Amino acid sequence: MKLLAFSDLHEDYTILKKLIKRAKSKEIDIIVCAGDFTSMGSGMKKIMNQLDTIGKPVLIIHGNHESPEQVEELAKKSSHITFLHKTHYKFKNIIFLGYGGDGFSLKDQEFRKIARKWRTQFKDKKVVLTTHGPANGTKIDVIDGRHVGNKDYRDFIHRTKPLLAISGHLHETMGIKQKIDDTMFINPCWEGMVIEIG
Repeated sequence: MKLLAFSDLHEDYTILKKLIKRAKSKEIDIIVCAGDFTSMGSGMKKIMNQLDTIGKPVLIIHGNHESPEQVEELAKKSSHITFLHKTHYKFKNIIFLGYGGDGFSLKDQEFRKIARKWRTQFKDKKVVLTTHGPANGTKIDVIDGRHVGNKDYRDFIHRTKPLLAISGHLHETMGIKQKIDDTMFINPCWEGMVIEIG
């Protein structure tokens, strides 16, 4: 299975057009957006309508630029978009988990609650985790020589070993990927990354 992941589009319609063209190619099975696809909510409906035209599953979380309620409402009205925040989506043999928003906190009590449930519910499953902000302790969360990512995300990843951890938010580490143990960490940024999993 091949997925196209992207984040931090910030209402750039030129890049959106390129992403949609890539997403429609035969090689791509599913699309994942790690948030901040708008500029402070501007253009949300237009962008989500265009993503819906891809005609393939599009999994989306909100970033710190979007209202989760608005993203969820528009996703419900779409044909192919799933709002992945605090929930899961099964595609073939892969479980996709999502947790949106924030990007600034080192700890997240709400995520810890959901993570406990997910660890039990999806034990021994093939998992892809999408968060807006990055997990702590990778090349993807380093700003000015220090790690600024979320420690609760990293704890969940350490315990469950997902195949892939997708995040955005930090423009400074765009395009970086790093494999740690069994997990590939990526910041696909607005250009997007195609990743094969299975």
